[in-house]
Amino acid sequence: MSFVVTEKNRSPRINHVSWGRLEVEGRAEPYKDAKLFPGGSREWNWRETGTNHVPGIQQADVQELLDHGAKIIVLSRGMKECLKVPPETLEFLKKRQIEAHVLPTAEAAQLYNRLAETESVGGLFHTTC
Repeated sequence: MSFVVTEKNRSPRINHVSWGRLEVEGRAEPYKDAKLFPGGSREWNWRETGTNHVPGIQQADVQELLDHGAKIIVLSRGMKECLKVPPETLEFLKKRQIEAHVLPTAEAAQLYNRLAETESVGGLFHTTC
């Protein structure tokens, strides 16, 4: 059985990304940091999971994307790649057979948009450093 992207489960498109600003389809105000997933998006508040530049993106951050049905994950490391992605987070995804891509934010946004056309994709986007 193949996955069919419908309007209801489609991941929102990124309309624009620049330093400190992520404009997402279906949202009037831009995000600074955001979680995007099939069916929606929300502000990515690092304090919720203890995320910081070091040690980096936490398993709990990506778990929320999986809970929303993401089968592919795009992780942005920031514009200057200051945000780390610990091996434990990547191993967490690998064990669940989830394809993961780790890229600088601008490249991550481009890949995410391409994948969102046909795939159930989720992403974490950090728009500064």
